[in-house]
Amino acid sequence: MFLKIQDLKKSFGQGENRTEVLKGIDFSIEKGNICVLLGPSGSGKSTLLNIIGGIDSPDSGVVSIDGDAMSDMKEKALTLYRRQHLGYVFQSYNLIPNLNVKENIEVGAYLSKSPLDIDDLMKTLGIYEHRYKLPNQLSGGQQQRTAIGRAIVKNPDILLCDEPTGALDYHTSKEILKLIEDVNSKYGNTIIIVTHNDAIKLMADQVILFKDGHILKEYKNETKVPAASLEW
Repeated sequence: MFLKIQDLKKSFGQGENRTEVLKGIDFSIEKGNICVLLGPSGSGKSTLLNIIGGIDSPDSGVVSIDGDAMSDMKEKALTLYRRQHLGYVFQSYNLIPNLNVKENIEVGAYLSKSPLDIDDLMKTLGIYEHRYKLPNQLSGGQQQRTAIGRAIVKNPDILLCDEPTGALDYHTSKEILKLIEDVNSKYGNTIIIVTHNDAIKLMADQVILFKDGHILKEYKNETKVPAASLEW
């Protein structure tokens, strides 16, 4: 298995205020799969994503990517690993306001030893004609496309998407999900999508249902629904 999570636990706060957010999580994801982490707010999904991304560390348990345990990495090695192997897409686009579309994507390219071709990627993302526009001249969907471009230009092993359609309308959300699907098909990245939108699970290879820090259910879709056909 490419990504392996073993007995992962995480809590926040001290004493009476201590809250267990992850209560012993176990699962694994095959390379190149789309995995959807589904559950209500506060169920531990985003905390888990931050731990996989090396942004946060667990109290106990193991995260290993392609056989490398993240807990064994020193800070410098972990920073290098994040930079070279992980891409992030958030609900808020976090674009640099005084850089245009192409320059925002180039920021991601600088972090990689083998970045994708930027012009080709912008064409795949449907933002090539907007490449010289600043973020405030773009729609929400175009900003999210740019954010995906910045994350994927590194050609990361794993693309982590935290509510990537949370701030978008229905039509634009479906466009972005189709784009994530296209990126997975074209570049073969392993993609993890955190969402509370139940419909998105149908486009995934693997679905993990979360509730109150536990995995309620885990299964694989034998037949996936194309993102363009999703309805909610």
